Amino acid sequence: MVSNKTKLPDTGNKALSSQSQVDAFLQRLAATPKPVPQAGRGRLIFAMDATASRQPSWDSACQIQGEMFRETAALGGLDIQLAYYRGFHEFDASPWLSDAETLLGRMTAVQCRGGQTQIDRLLHHTIAETKQRKVQALVFVGDCFEEDIDRVCQTAGALGLLGVPAFLFHEGGEPAARRAFEEIARLTKGAYCPFDASSAQQLRDLLSAVAVYAAGGYRALESYGKRKGGAALMLTSRLGRA
Repeated sequence: MVSNKTKLPDTGNKALSSQSQVDAFLQRLAATPKPVPQAGRGRLIFAMDATASRQPSWDSACQIQGEMFRETAALGGLDIQLAYYRGFHEFDASPWLSDAETLLGRMTAVQCRGGQTQIDRLLHHTIAETKQRKVQALVFVGDCFEEDIDRVCQTAGALGLLGVPAFLFHEGGEPAARRAFEEIARLTKGAYCPFDASSAQQLRDLLSAVAVYAAGGYRALESYGKRKGGAALMLTSRLGRA
């Protein structure tokens, strides 16, 4: 059963601009364990569903990801790995990248192809990466779920034990995907948030806030929140009370 801590109000396909949805996401992010300070740059896996249904949103995601690099540059930077699945059992993960232009080049070269979801494979990949060197967060953007929920939950639990929170951004509001994404968020101590085409700016701000938090922790997020305001400032306030 999905915990009420990660379940958002049932608002159907309404935009992320709904205050209750933003508050619910920020509340879960506030409960996420703080990143452990370490030498060097933070690491974040930015994962996307590249099956055929995602093609209309791929260009928008290309624009959004650049903000994640820009907002963390002053913190010593953030290394991001692009991971995606598509087609017939096709899964790809880039090298760890340190600049927005290189990541953008890789993303714009991707063509979405029909196929089923491979979220379990993505979670296993994240486990393998963080065992080599700590990954501060996994960000996933997708719209559907077509796998064995028990198997995926077992893998998500293993990722949670390694201290890697998963932040899942759900496009379209499909009910089965929503239930699965909420449960993955709960098991990894991450957060779930729905969005649609009308909420691109807020999605950009929240993704950037997650990146800043992964790269520099609370103090960096506090400074970012004061500068940006809006959802990022609310997130800073909630983390300050956590």
